[in-house]
Amino acid sequence: MIRITVWNEYKHEREYENIRKIYPDGIHGCIASFLKNEEDFEVKTATFDMPEHGLTEDVLQETDVLIIWSHALQNEFSDTVAERVQRHVLSGMGLIALHSAHFSKIMKRLLGTSMTLKWRHGDKEKLWCISPSHPIAKGIPEMIELPQEEMYGEFFDIPKPDDVVFTGWFSGGEVFRSGCTFSRGMGKIFYFQPGHEEYPIYFKSEIQQIIINAVRFCAPLGEGRKKMKCEKVEI
Repeated sequence: MIRITVWNEYKHEREYENIRKIYPDGIHGCIASFLKNEEDFEVKTATFDMPEHGLTEDVLQETDVLIIWSHALQNEFSDTVAERVQRHVLSGMGLIALHSAHFSKIMKRLLGTSMTLKWRHGDKEKLWCISPSHPIAKGIPEMIELPQEEMYGEFFDIPKPDDVVFTGWFSGGEVFRSGCTFSRGMGKIFYFQPGHEEYPIYFKSEIQQIIINAVRFCAPLGEGRKKMKCEKVEI
């Protein structure tokens, strides 16, 4: 059984009616709902306003893969909790960072760069699978067309990825490393660009399958996570 925690700020969906219509149960609720269809997944959710952002030591100890979506509250996120998540990734917990979570304190701590990029609101994206033999690409077509998405473009200030699985091309001509894997300590990380809150990206079956594949890829092997003791790391 792979134990998953889906974390979301859950701010936009509560404040903007147009976004609430798309994600009435929040982005986290949408993602959790399709993950729960997998027999070997055990899924729970957490949001920013919960004590310790819902990412307590106990919650993370019982999490094999953490999925995060963040945007408007990046600076308000607790440094203590960001350090805690970093510790658990270094000790073997998988991490999937979606869309604007590239700029989260968690990702900045783990990858060590500014995580800056070019962006523009509203564009058409063609998401190309450029590593079809990668486990995250299993069952995914050569190209996924997203009629509306927020443009993210290069230069993307990240360290060299272990693998680039997907590359995005936008109608304005920009390209982007849209699906990248990294290893940090004993943990695997997958960054995936599609998922702007104003568009129903996470209802698209191909996008759902990518996230499902990424969970399996990022999950610790065998019983490794359950046996692992997460020690505090001085940084």
